[in-house]
Amino acid sequence: MMPNRILDEFLHRLTLANQAVLLLDYDGTLAPFRVERDKAFPYEGVRELLTSIRRDTKTRLIIVSGRAIDDLLPLLSLTPPPEIWGCHGWEKLEEDGQRQAVNLPDEARVGLQEGLMWVKHEGLENYCEKKPASLAIHWRGLPDHKIEELRGKVNNGFRLIAENYCLQIHPFNGGLELRCPGESKGTVVKSILAGLSLDEPIAFLGDDLTDEDGFEAIKGRGIGILVNNKTRPTHADLQLKSPEDLISFLKTWRDKVPKMK
Repeated sequence: MMPNRILDEFLHRLTLANQAVLLLDYDGTLAPFRVERDKAFPYEGVRELLTSIRRDTKTRLIIVSGRAIDDLLPLLSLTPPPEIWGCHGWEKLEEDGQRQAVNLPDEARVGLQEGLMWVKHEGLENYCEKKPASLAIHWRGLPDHKIEELRGKVNNGFRLIAENYCLQIHPFNGGLELRCPGESKGTVVKSILAGLSLDEPIAFLGDDLTDEDGFEAIKGRGIGILVNNKTRPTHADLQLKSPEDLISFLKTWRDKVPKMK
């Protein structure tokens, strides 16, 4: 993990920034996990801090999530919405409201349709989240024996489809995802970094295995911050272990970055 000295140096860079860039995952980072995913609202105080950071400081605020953008907007409830990269980078909402079209390869599109047919055939619709570039099976809240049964069944079913249609299977906190390759949180971070000058400080906060690509991509240019109460192998530089730690970090960011004039 990152020595305090290096964190202090990063925070000092924030005080000198003409613009700072803050990348934030959503579920497990800004909001607690919920069995009812449409009720995973941000931790208390997060909306107010994000609003203040955007309005009052020289910060480019970006949400980077595995969720579809249309699922995120009512949960975030920020007006106007910030820049959002959804579906691990397949979707993009610009800060001015323009959307980037999702253009999947034909093979991947057919494969995801096959995956959805398999899900329906197996009676798993209630566990399935259909997204523009993936299918996710969620098992959060189920008994352990049911999770293991579902994990094995889904992994076997998705594996055959992934092999036939050049798709990928990705585990995440609470489920398994059949995903079109080519985009990830790592590619999002790299895309954003490509448009920044070297003196623009950047941080990426995430909690899950799907965030590791982003932590790895930001190495040498900014800091990756794991938001998780459990310690695990990670490419992140720093760990925040509670919602209180997250709130404290966001307050520090708000106070360190120069104010808008």
